[in-house]
Amino acid sequence: MTHEADRPGTGQARLSLPPELLDAVRRIAGTENLLVAMDFDGTISPLVDHAGDARPLPRSAAAFAELAALPRTTTALISGRALDSLRAVASPPEETLLIGSHGAEAWLGPGSAPLTLEPDQRELLAEVRSVLEEIVDLAPGTVLEDKPAGVVLHTRLAQDDVAEDAVSAARAALQDRKGVFLKNGKRVLETSVVHASKGEGVDFLRQATGATGVLFAGDDTTDEDALARLGRHDVGVKVGFDFTQAEFRVEAPVHVAELLEALLRERRKAVDSAP
Repeated sequence: MTHEADRPGTGQARLSLPPELLDAVRRIAGTENLLVAMDFDGTISPLVDHAGDARPLPRSAAAFAELAALPRTTTALISGRALDSLRAVASPPEETLLIGSHGAEAWLGPGSAPLTLEPDQRELLAEVRSVLEEIVDLAPGTVLEDKPAGVVLHTRLAQDDVAEDAVSAARAALQDRKGVFLKNGKRVLETSVVHASKGEGVDFLRQATGATGVLFAGDDTTDEDALARLGRHDVGVKVGFDFTQAEFRVEAPVHVAELLEALLRERRKAVDSAP
C-alpha cells in the first residue's frame, strides 16, 4: 500500500487504495441491493488494549452512517463482541443490523428475539468459566470476558510466553469437551456453547436483506469464515497482513475509512442514476 502525503502545509496525509480495489468498489456499488457488512475491532476501530476503550474512527463512522441512509443499501456489523458490548462501543446507526458473538446473536430491528440457552448449555457454560478462571488465576495479565453464549480468554496484556501457556492450557482442557466450541483470535481464545460463525452471519444477513452484492471487511482469523462465504459478485477485504482468502487487502483501519468513503461516493452515483 502506498501512502501519498500532501505537500507540507496542505493538511493531513492522503491515502490511496489499490486501483483494482477501487474498480471493485465501483462495480459493487452498482448492485441492486447492497449489503455493507463490517467487522468492528481492528477494522472500523483500531485495536486497543482494553475492549471498552474501542471506538470507530470518525471518518469510518460518518461514511458508514451515510451509507445506512441510502436507498437499497443495508449496513451491518458482524463482530465477535456480544451485542451489548458492540452497541456500547460502536454506537451504530439505528438502521444498522447487528451480528454478535461470532454469529450466535442477531439483531434485525425492534422485536428481535435475544439469544437464550438451554439448561444444559447454561450448565456447560458455567463449567467452562470455572476452567478458565483457574487458568487466569495462574496467568498474570490474562482476563476473562463473559458473553451470552461463551467466555473469552484475553491475553493482550500478558507476556508472550504467559499468553501462549494460558491458551494452550485452555485448549487442552476444553477442546475435547462435547458442546464446547473454540476459536482463536488476535490475543484471544473464544469459547462458546453455541456453534456459530461470522460466515453463517453473512449468509443469514444476505438472505434476510435480499442482498444482490456484499462488501465485507475484517482483520481477524475469525473473519476468514465470512470472507469464505463471499461469491464472485461480492467484495472481500482483509485488513492487515495476515494470511487471507480475501481478494483485496488494506493495511489498517484508516484505510477502511477511505474504503467506506469511496464506496459512499460510488453508491450515491449509482442510486442517483437509477431509474
